[in-house]
Amino acid sequence: MSAAVEVAVLVVGGGINGAGIARDLALRGVRCALIERREFGSGTSWASSGMIHGGLRYLQKDPEVTLHSCVDSGAIQRIAPHLVFRIPFLMPVFAEDPIGPELVEVGLEMYDRYQPFKNGRPHTRLSREQALRLEPALSPRVECAFTLDEWGVDAARLTAANALDAGERGAVVLAHTELVEWLREPGSGRVVGGRARDRITGETFEIRADVAINAGGPWAPQLAAMAGVAVELRPGKGIHLVFERRVSNLAVYARGVDGRDMFAFPHEQNSMAGTTDDDFYGDLDRIETTEDEVAYVLQAMERSLPSIRAHRVVHTIQGVRPTLWGFGQSEDELSRDYRVFDHAAEGAPGLFTIAGGKLAAYRLMAADATDRLCAALGVREPCRTDTTPLPGGDGALDVLATARRYRTPAAAVVRLGFRHGTRTPAVLADHDGEGAAQAPAPRTVCACEPVLDAELRHVASREGLRRLLDCTLRVRLGVGACQGAACAAPAAGLLADALDWSAARRAEELRAFAEDRWRAVAPALAGSHLAAMEIHRHAFLGARGFAT
Repeated sequence: MSAAVEVAVLVVGGGINGAGIARDLALRGVRCALIERREFGSGTSWASSGMIHGGLRYLQKDPEVTLHSCVDSGAIQRIAPHLVFRIPFLMPVFAEDPIGPELVEVGLEMYDRYQPFKNGRPHTRLSREQALRLEPALSPRVECAFTLDEWGVDAARLTAANALDAGERGAVVLAHTELVEWLREPGSGRVVGGRARDRITGETFEIRADVAINAGGPWAPQLAAMAGVAVELRPGKGIHLVFERRVSNLAVYARGVDGRDMFAFPHEQNSMAGTTDDDFYGDLDRIETTEDEVAYVLQAMERSLPSIRAHRVVHTIQGVRPTLWGFGQSEDELSRDYRVFDHAAEGAPGLFTIAGGKLAAYRLMAADATDRLCAALGVREPCRTDTTPLPGGDGALDVLATARRYRTPAAAVVRLGFRHGTRTPAVLADHDGEGAAQAPAPRTVCACEPVLDAELRHVASREGLRRLLDCTLRVRLGVGACQGAACAAPAAGLLADALDWSAARRAEELRAFAEDRWRAVAPALAGSHLAAMEIHRHAFLGARGFAT
């Protein structure tokens, strides 16, 4: 892209907030450009718990956050029913807990008032026997337990769907494109766009805009500093452990040694456990899980699920929350609210920043930010993101009919449906660039999910996917038990054909994918498992001619 791009709004940062803002702008008829330096949703959004819930622990100190999150959860369920799934929770109570069952129930009764906003069910109280019958993996030391209802979502796919919809409605949507500098108007200092660089091709170009918004998440202070203004955050690191299979029937609450609430919950084919919350002062581009963090989460979960260590951790997820600044508080006490900053008074008119917040309230946050941007532009169009379906969210998928029509196993169609909804037949119809009658039956590339060759070709040709590594977010390639060992090479071959990669580019994509999966797996390994995986890693890379 050599010519300058001209838009009304430049959105920098393609996490859930930036993608949500771009979609909202596009729905209001405002032409915008969305740039993201990596893959959409690859930062904080992907590293979240993937919960669109009110957050029981925020109820006492941040009731507005709980309300907004519950309201938005209901909206997300309406516009993206294919991406969400109900998660029944079990909250065990033990004799040594600082809060007894009576007080726990008072809190749950308050939370029940918010459940209608998110189509949730009211809590129930279970005896010890009922709890163990419902969840045999639960510790026999449990005295009683409570059930409550929450919702989960594929956060990476939700982000990609927002970006995809924005692009289909006229936005310029560019992944792997970073901001090099803000463009300033001589004299006034007004921000009038930015100079961007394609991180894959190295090409630089200008995006001229009337206003711009910094949606960089934890990177927001760095982007603001490029314009000579300040955004003060208190970034908090969180990690999750991902298990090979589901470790429990339900999501189960637990408590860390320091009193922090955590939980293990079913997510897609796996179970996840977390999360931690620690101040982070390191390199945002090199966030890594430590062995201590893994041990901390396992110790916490072991109290509720004694057999948790018998289950294999296949990888870890780590990220940093863009938490608003707070002094004199522990990490857990910091507000999960958000702010939209107008930097005009600081000498950078035309520049806004959005920071803070939660995944569950992204749409409301985006609507607020878009209202501010539209006011600056003199645009008076209402928000329609709560009623307009996201791509694939406009109806129900007929799984069996689709499976028969495209000669695809029903289980694979179900998995495709979770990501693409009503667009699943189009994914399969695009297979091999031909009509379904002429094309060979789709082939499974990754058996862990499963991921089909048809889906890989579709996201490359129709969704703008540019790197093999991005497949972990877009289609969950290599995030299961194999961690890419069985599927990375054939997937790289498919993408090389679809995107016309050279042999050197294909090899580099494969190396980057393998190293990324290793960084995710290594913290959860120890002893003989670590040694075995080191041998496996060197064999994988060495067989393909990479230095290890």
